[in-house]
Amino acid sequence: MDHDTIKADPFGRSLRGIGLNLLVRDVLAECAFLAEVFAMTSHQATADFAILSYGRQVFQLHSDGTYHSNPLLGLVPENPPRGAGLEIRLYDTDPDEAAARARAFGATILQPPTDKPHGLRECYILCADGYAWVPSRPRAP
Repeated sequence: MDHDTIKADPFGRSLRGIGLNLLVRDVLAECAFLAEVFAMTSHQATADFAILSYGRQVFQLHSDGTYHSNPLLGLVPENPPRGAGLEIRLYDTDPDEAAARARAFGATILQPPTDKPHGLRECYILCADGYAWVPSRPRAP
């Protein structure tokens, strides 16, 4: 599937399993953050919408304006952070490298790279909308 040219209807019909859609204030700024810190690729990025790919997985970003008739918009706080309580785990991203890129980008490092008892090395990085991006890798035994 060519995510750069696919139209909305066939794209929507192609989605299966669990999907992730993040409502953000600035789609293009979030695309820049995700590209710089996690090497994600944006497809069809506009001020209102983008398809993001991370490895073989895709997810979507939508601007607030696209949710004008969606009941969820009334629950989104006007003041950040928006994503409190949500962890977006990126199991194929080195947490030390991501933390360094996030610092350079000016993102908030909520927790620096740490070896955890559940077998992962991970860190918590907050984007401007307050979503917690958690790059992690299995730690050495």
